[in-house]
Amino acid sequence: MKLEEMIAAVQKELGVQVDGRAGPETWGAIYAHIVKPTVAGVPPDQALEAVDARSEKNIATLLPEVQPMARALVQRAAFNGIRIKVLSGLRTFAEQDELYAQGRTAPGPKVTNSRGGYSNHNFGIAFDIGVFEGQKYLAESVKYKAVGVLGTDLGLDWGGNWTSLVDQPHFQLRPAWSVDLTEKEMLAELRGRLAAGTPVFA
Repeated sequence: MKLEEMIAAVQKELGVQVDGRAGPETWGAIYAHIVKPTVAGVPPDQALEAVDARSEKNIATLLPEVQPMARALVQRAAFNGIRIKVLSGLRTFAEQDELYAQGRTAPGPKVTNSRGGYSNHNFGIAFDIGVFEGQKYLAESVKYKAVGVLGTDLGLDWGGNWTSLVDQPHFQLRPAWSVDLTEKEMLAELRGRLAAGTPVFA
């Protein structure tokens, strides 16, 4: 049996999202099953300590399923000696269109290939991080690759693995229903779910 199959079997038994990836929800459910049902009165997957204020402000814009993943990444990076902050989370379609205009019809370099409705940021499942040394933000650093490894190990998709526009600060959590879909197909479904009022992770 493959590791992913083992994790999926545990997830099914514990009644959490079955995706074969051991993220905070899975570990929280395992903890609750073995030790106790709550930590400080809340479910274990929601009990991760808050991180820095700037990150928390942006994490709060993400869907509840994604929030513990973002906190876990900040904490795991810190455990490995890398200081990161979550610099952006949810974006409106209008905010996405403004970013898309950069380098095209507005001044500045191109920063995205996605118009409003065609970015995972528009649906609360994606966030961008920044690496810091002290108070200094590092736009470029080999540490982004190290954080990318930590994020993918958590079960996040990492923009550093993309080919069309490599985006090392970018992380996103794919819903289980999208595992066999292309990025384009998943975004189309996300737009449909938003229009219909259907939960992203249902």
